[in-house]
Amino acid sequence: MAESMSWLQALVLGAVQGLTEFLPISSSGHLRIVSEVFFGDDAGASFTAVTQLGTEAAVLLYFAKDIVRIVRAWFRGLTDRSHRGDLDYRMGWYVIFATIPIGVIGFVFKDAIRTGARNLWLVATMLIVFALVIAIAEKVGSQRRPIEKLTTRDGLVMGLAQCLALIPGVSRSGATSSAGLFLGLTRPAAVRFSFLLAIPAVTASGLFSLPDAFSPSGEGLQASGAQLLVATLVAFGLGYASIAWLLRFVENHSLNWFVGYRIVLGLLVMALLATGTVAAT
Repeated sequence: MAESMSWLQALVLGAVQGLTEFLPISSSGHLRIVSEVFFGDDAGASFTAVTQLGTEAAVLLYFAKDIVRIVRAWFRGLTDRSHRGDLDYRMGWYVIFATIPIGVIGFVFKDAIRTGARNLWLVATMLIVFALVIAIAEKVGSQRRPIEKLTTRDGLVMGLAQCLALIPGVSRSGATSSAGLFLGLTRPAAVRFSFLLAIPAVTASGLFSLPDAFSPSGEGLQASGAQLLVATLVAFGLGYASIAWLLRFVENHSLNWFVGYRIVLGLLVMALLATGTVAAT
């Protein structure tokens, strides 16, 4: 039977989720590392997925006007061909098409994602490997295409990249934003679409995992309903602040600022594992 989560764990892990969800440093990886290093156990994939509902609520609130505009344009375009060239109509389809891959892969490999994929050796390796991917994307990406130039191909490629985020340590925003940079999108365009792209996948994952969070089917601590609620609210507040900060940051700064951090953290976790200070699983 899974151990009960303490209130300190719930508050700390909710804060970690909110602070790291939208940065290209992997929130799931950080939750796995923090819960193991400081609390000697795994918060669990279900707890991670449910608290992501808080950060996704932050996205919904922050981009509320954009989302309403896109949804309206999408429905309008379904019945009126004259609106099908609008960016918002196309954006609706891009998000739908790009969400299909992670929905399929997440469902098929859900058991592996909740267990074996949370091995800390894998998490540390992915932190380092995808730090290099981000660095290469920043170096080779032309960054000439604004969000108005987004295409179906861009959406599908970024949607496939989002699937990599099922592995803790990769980072959803890091994978999708890097894919956007490789495709020639400007950094703000890649990051903005990355946020919109995450909404349906993460919301569905959180709702699907809600029952398991109370009785983990894989490794993980068991949180009470009150703890889940508070952790999710904390993640919401800090997540909203993180969105606003990151969107301003990428206007004038590259994602390379996060590359060094990822590499240092990955190497530190490997050192802790190699010395037996923390357990891999």
